[in-house]
Amino acid sequence: MELDDLKVTRYQVADATATITLHRPDRLNAWTGRMHAEYRALLARAADDVTVRVIVVTGSGRGFCAGADATALEGHVARGSYDAGVGDDLAMPGYGVRSEFDADFAYHFGIPKPIIAAINGPAAGVGLVLACFCDLRFAARGAKLTTSHGRLGLPAEYGLSWLLPRLIGVTRAADILLSSRVVLAEEAAQLGLINQVVAPEDLMTTTYAYARQLATEVAPSSLASTKLQMYRDLHGDVASSVNDAGDRLADMIKGPDFAEGVAALTGRRPPEFPDPIAPVRAPSDGSLT
Repeated sequence: MELDDLKVTRYQVADATATITLHRPDRLNAWTGRMHAEYRALLARAADDVTVRVIVVTGSGRGFCAGADATALEGHVARGSYDAGVGDDLAMPGYGVRSEFDADFAYHFGIPKPIIAAINGPAAGVGLVLACFCDLRFAARGAKLTTSHGRLGLPAEYGLSWLLPRLIGVTRAADILLSSRVVLAEEAAQLGLINQVVAPEDLMTTTYAYARQLATEVAPSSLASTKLQMYRDLHGDVASSVNDAGDRLADMIKGPDFAEGVAALTGRRPPEFPDPIAPVRAPSDGSLT
């Protein structure tokens, strides 16, 4: 797919932050095969852009993503089977980092840059899945979140049964997954699912302020390494985590970002981390064993 031929997503870069906007405002940005394909293409573009250090995902109009498009759901019923509605040229962002990440939406864990969901309105079904696979979540006050699958007679989608208990605990996740009830952003914050709830008019300002903090105050090499450590360690044990951290320390302490961080600390000034010469890549499986 040509990036210039996008129809249901929008992309922009400013202040080292790429914003991917789901853009079907008349349908509360309901998810379609085309949106899936475009989203992955844009995520790959942001991951490869050396000027981008943080990625923000949001929705146009009143919604974040209201879940699967109703027309697509009707098509599944008529066929008696699921059709993702994507072609053979699907982008593969985040793939090849670890085998555990090589699946729909799990590929977010392989992107070596923080991904922030700015939840401006309803996030249901696959929309909630998308938000949960982001690293951080900021939400507008009153935004509605729901898994939806139970009311459609479906299983928990796209690994949410694995991820949600790890985000908020088994007991709280069981409530949300089993009931498919609507949870407002304020309750979601109390559960630990949302990092911060703000007034709707302040959502993007707050999100971008946090993104700028990450982009200007934290070394991109550290962001990439720390993100991989978090999600790799979810699949491992504490000893492996300790040993891997030691290996990374020995390697990264030789790098320019560490030298600049120390110079900024001793000079009592903000750090000025340069853009990487090449896209920051998370190590492959082989370097982590």
